[in-house]
Amino acid sequence: MRSATGERRTGGLRLEEIPAPARLAPYAVALQADVREEDEELATGRFILLHDPEPPPVWQGTFRVVTYIRAQLEQDMGNDALLGSVAWTWLVESLEKHHAPYTAAGGTATRVLSESYGTLADRNDTIDIELRASWTPSGPELRDHLEAWCDMVSTFAGVPPLPDGVSALPRHGRRAESH
Repeated sequence: MRSATGERRTGGLRLEEIPAPARLAPYAVALQADVREEDEELATGRFILLHDPEPPPVWQGTFRVVTYIRAQLEQDMGNDALLGSVAWTWLVESLEKHHAPYTAAGGTATRVLSESYGTLADRNDTIDIELRASWTPSGPELRDHLEAWCDMVSTFAGVPPLPDGVSALPRHGRRAESH
């Protein structure tokens, strides 16, 4: 998994290793991903792989993936009542697409509305989606799980992964259009 850090991917996704939380398991590695377009952050996330030779029963295995993804949304999409279900579907479909078998998946999708007041009242309101999820990899191919997660971060950023040799059409100031 560490070999994936620093690689450039479709849509401007960049991975880097970050310090792993020390109290969740005896062994852990953590990666952070950001999708940027010029100076604008479209999505960010963390991928943490835990290993415990004597895991809690809820894990149903000795490895556990814990993830977090956050992205700012356009107003109309952020107000969609099905947004949480869509975010969870992106996770499940990405794991399936990458043939990353798993068990014991769980998570939450949260919409965050930020409104500014007082000296910050000139700022536009924003809506973010946050997905916190974890699952237990069923097979030995952990890189498949990382690749699936990278696709999820790109999807949250509005830059779905493309096959090799295919270029995305230019984007037009997503945030500027939503205000």
